[in-house]
Amino acid sequence: MLSHIATDAAVVAVVLGFLIFIHELGHFTAAKWFGVGAPVFSIGFGKRLVGFERGGTDYRISLLPFGGYVRLMGEDPTDPNSRNDPGNLLAHPRWQRFIISFAGPAVNILAAVLLLTALYKFHYVRPLYEGQPAQIGAVDPSSPAARAGIEPGDLIVRMGNEIRPTWENIEMKVLLTTRESIPLEIRRNGELIRLSLKPRAEGEGGGGYAGIYPCLSNVAAQVEAGSPASRAGLEPGDQLWAVDGHRTPCFEQISTAIQARRGNAVDLTVERKGHFLHFAIQPMKDTAGGETRWIIGVRRRDEMAVRHLALDKAFAASVRKNVSFAVLEYTALKEVLTRQLSARSMAGPVGIAQMSGEAYRAGFADLVGFVAFISLDLAIVNLLPIPVLDGGTILLLIIEGAMQRDLSVRLKELILQAGIFLILIAFVLITYNDIVRALAH
Repeated sequence: MLSHIATDAAVVAVVLGFLIFIHELGHFTAAKWFGVGAPVFSIGFGKRLVGFERGGTDYRISLLPFGGYVRLMGEDPTDPNSRNDPGNLLAHPRWQRFIISFAGPAVNILAAVLLLTALYKFHYVRPLYEGQPAQIGAVDPSSPAARAGIEPGDLIVRMGNEIRPTWENIEMKVLLTTRESIPLEIRRNGELIRLSLKPRAEGEGGGGYAGIYPCLSNVAAQVEAGSPASRAGLEPGDQLWAVDGHRTPCFEQISTAIQARRGNAVDLTVERKGHFLHFAIQPMKDTAGGETRWIIGVRRRDEMAVRHLALDKAFAASVRKNVSFAVLEYTALKEVLTRQLSARSMAGPVGIAQMSGEAYRAGFADLVGFVAFISLDLAIVNLLPIPVLDGGTILLLIIEGAMQRDLSVRLKELILQAGIFLILIAFVLITYNDIVRALAH
């Protein structure tokens, strides 16, 4: 436990430190390009340890190695001399200040795209079902989907405004919907049926749960030694065609049928090398995880696509994934603000530290993917139109540009104070949620 906490803290320090550093490097590079003075560029915060001065900038390493910061000349609007020196930020036109403010988030977005491109070039992993049509493989009893009338074998042809959604679309929509119904159109035995699904909040993050699962391969990839299936004569590669004469095209339907028999023997129809065989199998009880289930000892084929992508395809896949991340993030923020989604779904420093450690322990590929996600998340948060953040600065520049004049210094001070207050409140609430979740474990 303590070793995990230490690992989590170390990993998140390195990850956030690197991402904040390149964020500030973006601001610094743009400022230098436009001739804005930068007295300090620091790796880390606090007391200066070592460094050197060049071109009017003190490049330093500071005591606390968590990211870094850049100090620009004349960025304080309350300074009466902020516009007198041509090297001051406020002496430059608004469009240049806009680019300087946007450069930090832009570098984080670029880093996210490049990291995933490099990862996908050598290691692209994706569940095969994500891009497939949303055919239902199984429905949890007493779940929102069961109450809505959804059945195994149904094909979702419309979900909300999404026509012919894939499982990736379905999972995202369900995750972000907890307090309203989603109109559905499903195809069942050639008939089009209209239903309404209302996911419920579930789990630590309070995300939406519907109780539906994709139709996965019914081919036995592994038959456990000594299991009921092994004793009956099943072999890897067998296609599990039917249970008690009922067709089971999806692996989940086999499990559902076995549970429904409550431990009684089942007649399993198997296709093997073009021939249909029948096996009488007596399931055995499994209580792993504290839940009683009836199993026969067959594992399905792992339906994960693992391959190398050409550079252009890796880049395209990276852009799609980052766009998907961004849509998910902004939708989640909107749902939280409109109280359609619990604020518990948002992670703060403690939650990010835990996720960092889990990604590190999962392996290099998971860690790279996580760093890309956090980099994009850092850009999205910084682009929110909240004073203190880059997005707040950009919004004020747009407003002043439309008005063709600057807002008063006093008004800017009040806006800045309000922004600081909002950020502090949000930080406290999100950190509290993180700690509650951590203690629950």
